[in-house]
Amino acid sequence: MKTFDRNYYRQTENPYKTKLAVITKIHQETSETKTYTFKFAGEKHPFDFSPGQFNMISLLGIGEGPFSISSAPTQKDSFDHTIRVVGDLTKAIGELEVGHAVGIRGPYGVGWPIDSARGKDLLIIAGGVGLAPLRGLINLIVEQHHNFGKVEVMYGSRKPDNLIFTDEYDTWRQTPGMRLFLTVDEVPKGVKWPYGEGIVTNLFDQSEIDPANALAFVCGPEIMMRFVARSLIIRGFSEESIFVSLERRMECGMAKCGRCMIGPKYVCTDGPVFSYPEVKALPHNLLAASF
Repeated sequence: MKTFDRNYYRQTENPYKTKLAVITKIHQETSETKTYTFKFAGEKHPFDFSPGQFNMISLLGIGEGPFSISSAPTQKDSFDHTIRVVGDLTKAIGELEVGHAVGIRGPYGVGWPIDSARGKDLLIIAGGVGLAPLRGLINLIVEQHHNFGKVEVMYGSRKPDNLIFTDEYDTWRQTPGMRLFLTVDEVPKGVKWPYGEGIVTNLFDQSEIDPANALAFVCGPEIMMRFVARSLIIRGFSEESIFVSLERRMECGMAKCGRCMIGPKYVCTDGPVFSYPEVKALPHNLLAASF
């Protein structure tokens, strides 16, 4: 799996050059979120990446932005991005149809520590669209489940109709050794919801994961990740076994603009995936789990 290599940018003739990629499929996840499948146009481009890394997507006349890759790296001939409409660029992407092209450069950043996870139990915790950077990891585990121990996916969202990747839940549940837990903050009146209600940490009492031989991968709003880290530590997870994604703070992909800088760290190149000890000491108590 590819990890970030600073020398790559020194050896590449033009590290800012984008490649043209065509949309081959669009899947509506929620009213404001879609998953786009892309394939490079023209000649074949090798595209190796690690779950948790991201690409820069650009539209001429609109702009460019960072988006986590939401597919598994074994999906060799194409790759996915799950995008929620939140601004001008994402609105413009949301209006594209199959056959339209965008500019792609990447992949960038440091992904989830898959090699360290092999042979261990995994607790995967996501909030909202924070499941997107974890989907590729989950689907890789589905394909290679014999390489991992117990796997528990705990996913929380605001309401049932805000959940993404719902058509994949049965596959995840049917994977040997994998369990899926769902919870929402609010169940609208008249909606049948047979799963949990409340914050995602409420699901922890159902976990069968032994913290002594496990890693925890977390992505979601920073306030959610802060409370998740606190709860995991209380339950016996070491700080070194907890990994979080600061994907919401990604910027140019190459740490050139400086806007992803938090203290001495650049999210675009040192992350977006960090171990908990790396982020707890960052300025503003970013994810510090105060006790």
